[in-house]
Amino acid sequence: MTDAELLALHREMVAIPSLSGEEGPLADFVVEFLAARNVGAHRFGNSVFAVAGRGPVVCLNSHLDTVPASPAWTRPPHQPAVDGGRVYGLGSNDAKGAAAAMTAAFLRLTGRGDELGVRVLLALAAEEEVGGKGTERLVPELARRGLRPAAVVVGEPTDLEVATSQKGLLVLELVAAGRACHAAHGRALGAPNALRTLARDLVALDAVDLGPAHPRLGPVTLEPTMARGGMARNMIPAEASCVLDVRTNPDLAPDEIAARLQAAASGELRVLSARLRPYEIAEDHPLVRAALAARPGAGTFGSRGLSDLVFFTGIPGIKVGPGRSERSHTPDEFVLEEEVLEGARFYERLVLGCRSFLGEGRAA
Repeated sequence: MTDAELLALHREMVAIPSLSGEEGPLADFVVEFLAARNVGAHRFGNSVFAVAGRGPVVCLNSHLDTVPASPAWTRPPHQPAVDGGRVYGLGSNDAKGAAAAMTAAFLRLTGRGDELGVRVLLALAAEEEVGGKGTERLVPELARRGLRPAAVVVGEPTDLEVATSQKGLLVLELVAAGRACHAAHGRALGAPNALRTLARDLVALDAVDLGPAHPRLGPVTLEPTMARGGMARNMIPAEASCVLDVRTNPDLAPDEIAARLQAAASGELRVLSARLRPYEIAEDHPLVRAALAARPGAGTFGSRGLSDLVFFTGIPGIKVGPGRSERSHTPDEFVLEEEVLEGARFYERLVLGCRSFLGEGRAA
């Protein structure tokens, strides 16, 4: 696959709308694109996967879906435009740049036949932007088909720097109780005000010890994000609540974090979601070394953002891809053509570099 063909593929992918849950037309396109190059691809829901080669499985995983375009766009979001080497369009950076680059690397690697020494698994998932439901369902299906990866590379815009860890997400709801009555009489009646209780609890939670800072990810963070309470201007609220966004590290389990927070709060703490756990791989793992060898000068970092890497539990993995994270979900999103081209070259070199440690049966 030539560089020109890769850039054309990227633009075609950007031109096909693929909001989360509506990736079907793009999935159809990818299947047809691979079939035209004599590669059989499989649909699993709106996710697509294809495999080539023999040996331990190296998975190239990215996602097909995008967030909606905000009203602040000044360009048609689904009409890719190239201006000064920039490709503008919704999803051009997050993550169709990585998806196109991985597809190109996959096709280039398939041309090596049995000499490749590994099986390359291209897995382009649906619904990453709404909690990773596509990859979460796809990983066990791949395992059922005998395609459990020995190593995984998750394609997200990282400027081709290598994320060796990422935070998890614990979503909590803090609920404070009060006693409803007329606001004019609340103080005289001694009616507890749920909003005051909630406010005191939120201040108290700031002082809770949530463990030491991680060397790559920093401290566990807690941010109140959505609050509600009260039914009328002149009525003491009987209940008030706030959603808490907690970004977790590998050192402290979600139930321990919740227990520490509950001990400091007078209200009830409810766990809304604890499924997105933090991820970490050793800095000296052979997969990390192979990635750094594939891109001399690149470094490693800890990622505060989530990705589908969370669903590859027990599998050595990294997150790395073309583009820059700060462009994601922004009006007039773009990626550089050269970033997409270098991404494909990097993924190809990385897969070839994995042969040295996977070929010896040392996948972990």
